Amino acid sequence: MASPDWTNALYFGDNLNILREHIPDESVDLVYLDPPFNSKATYNILFREKSGEESAAQITAFDDTWHWDLGSEAAYRDVVANGPVKLADLLQAMHAFLGRNDMMAYLTMMAQRMVELHRVLKPTGSLYLHCDPTASHYIKLLLDGTFGAQNFNNEITWQRTESHNTADRYGNVADIIFYYTKTENRTWNRQFHQYPNGEQKYSDKQLKRFRHRDPDGRVYKLDDLTAPRPDSDSGKFEWRGTTPGPSRGWGYRLEQLEAWWDQGRIQTKRDGTPRMDGLKVYLDDTEGKPLQNIWTDVPRIANTSPERLSYPTQKPEALLERIIASSSNEGDVVLDPFCGCGTTVAVAERLGRRWIGIDITHIAIALLKSRLHDAFGDDLSPYTVIGDPKDVESARALAVESEHDGRYQFQWWALGLVEARPVKERGPDAGIDGFITFFDDESGRAKRIVVQVKSGQVARADIATLKGDVEREGAEVGLFVTLGEPTEPMRREAAAAGFYEPEHFPGQLYPRIQILTIEALLSGEARAEYPRMAPPATFRRAPRRRRAEGSQGALG
Repeated sequence: MASPDWTNALYFGDNLNILREHIPDESVDLVYLDPPFNSKATYNILFREKSGEESAAQITAFDDTWHWDLGSEAAYRDVVANGPVKLADLLQAMHAFLGRNDMMAYLTMMAQRMVELHRVLKPTGSLYLHCDPTASHYIKLLLDGTFGAQNFNNEITWQRTESHNTADRYGNVADIIFYYTKTENRTWNRQFHQYPNGEQKYSDKQLKRFRHRDPDGRVYKLDDLTAPRPDSDSGKFEWRGTTPGPSRGWGYRLEQLEAWWDQGRIQTKRDGTPRMDGLKVYLDDTEGKPLQNIWTDVPRIANTSPERLSYPTQKPEALLERIIASSSNEGDVVLDPFCGCGTTVAVAERLGRRWIGIDITHIAIALLKSRLHDAFGDDLSPYTVIGDPKDVESARALAVESEHDGRYQFQWWALGLVEARPVKERGPDAGIDGFITFFDDESGRAKRIVVQVKSGQVARADIATLKGDVEREGAEVGLFVTLGEPTEPMRREAAAAGFYEPEHFPGQLYPRIQILTIEALLSGEARAEYPRMAPPATFRRAPRRRRAEGSQGALG
């Protein structure tokens, strides 16, 4: 169970620095990561040699390309000089084979993070790394070099869709999930294949194996209690007078074997010792077929699903529920170092796990906070956000930071203060940095607020420009969010724009142009003023959840 003094944590920043500075050794039970990579780029681009002098890689919610640059050179030397010997040797061999290109940059950055993720895992911990075939073969080598090949458990194929139209090759309908553990003594909870309505749990061929019957009439088959262990000592112990053969070991922990013995689930020999092929699996058990390493029963999120939050790379909650249920217990710590819109965090919260989420974009942090509060409301466990500005000085530092595209990070963070969605496309945006969508009547027609964010000097002309943006976009309100103090001419220009009066709320007046300072927003002295007949619709609202809602039996 969770420690009473534990507080879940959501970090903003580079996960490498956060792992090194904030996450202690052997403190995490389960890691799931879905690292960004530009899998849509052609191989000719990914493997093209780079000079090493290009601008630093920018990892954002909408641009997941990694580039070889001076930062990649430094990361490469760090791993070779300070990483595990086998990983260092492997990375040097990859460098000799691949050269300096985007693929090598990605692998080098991932190698650094794998070292830290291995460090923070408990001895009983597990890691699931989600990727696509673009780099999966290289990623597995890095995992072998970090965790040891003996701690590789599965390469899981997740079929995310039925078909993908590709004219000149086979359709790519699956992702890869690598499952590694830190040691052989891992947390493991067996999961079962999920069946859509009307699909039987066993094929006709499998049903023929259920040829045994208990005195009470229950039909069962016998499954093996052992597993191949040719190069491992795992499971090679005597249990109740029986020891597996030299190349095999018990396939289950002693606690599980004893539990099945007490339940009468183990068939014995004439001398009363357990049969190694004596696990009774009853036909009327609700679980059905044990889960294999090809997952076809968890579809991707449909475009019309209430679960979809319009975030790139969002994964279905059913997928994360399976992983978290398999390799952690209630109260365990789950870490997602590339948490994005927070599916891992949301499922961990629902299943009663403690959690740590890390992301490098403020748009992800804002969306994740909105998702948690929408889904759990007052039932949400306490959590803290670390790394985002809490005062004007730290906000100013973020605004001037050049690393990780600081100007846009400040904009995204400031937009989050007013629950605004950023514009997707960078570049000329006619002064609009974000927008808020709201409803103030029953017509179903959304109303819009346009938002402009300024971190530098401001003047009356900025307000005049915003007024023009409001008129051009047909918006009801314009927000001007500023780090600096507005001038008196700015206030007069804003006041001259008048008020927005909703048709269905006569007499309720909202300033058509509103100036909000970062200081006032942080202190809670000010907030955007507009009709709040319904919650803001800026982000798609996450479905309402309760802790421990749902189980593996409800998936698919």
